[in-house]
Amino acid sequence: MKNIYDNILETIGNTPMIRLNKIAEDIPATVLAKVEYFNPGHSVKDRMALRMVEQAEKEGKLKPGGTIIECTSGNTGMGLALAAIVKGYKLICTLSDKQSKEKMDILRAMGAEIYVCPTNVAPDHPDSYYSVAERLNREIPNSFYPYQYDNLANREAHYETTGPEIWEQTEGKITHFVVGVGTGGTISGVGKYLKEKNPNIKIWGADTYGSVFKKY
Repeated sequence: MKNIYDNILETIGNTPMIRLNKIAEDIPATVLAKVEYFNPGHSVKDRMALRMVEQAEKEGKLKPGGTIIECTSGNTGMGLALAAIVKGYKLICTLSDKQSKEKMDILRAMGAEIYVCPTNVAPDHPDSYYSVAERLNREIPNSFYPYQYDNLANREAHYETTGPEIWEQTEGKITHFVVGVGTGGTISGVGKYLKEKNPNIKIWGADTYGSVFKKY
């Protein structure tokens, strides 16, 4: 039947673009927001979480009944949880102890097993949430560790979906794209697509003080 989806994963993407009237009233330009919290997991991370799972399935890295293991601050975990529920996988998330109890509770409610790791350790420390995820991946049979920070499916999800959506919604009139840097997937994927359409489009990344990207 028309407009009925087979599962929740099919509702990811095609999020609305909304004009910012009040907050941008003093800016002599049309300012639009791509409302990614309309995704079922309430963030842009749903796109790349699903793409990483689908790519792993195609490459044989994720097999039926397998376990997905990922280090996350919460949003990618939510996207992976949705995919795991629909596709029948187990999910284990490693999080730093600075994440909110609410995020952890939501992930647990979505069926994820949670490992809480200390924040004040180096990334290569055995107890960091990166290292714990790597160790669990080695120890658990039939497991897959997407590692969103170094997975090209992250970028590809935005090159193939978010970028084209923005181009079409703005009828190709977009002049500037401003986005939080995060893992780099959104800015690189969307930026690549938009630059191919119009090399004059400006791509601006915003990140927190102390960002590892500052040196670039």
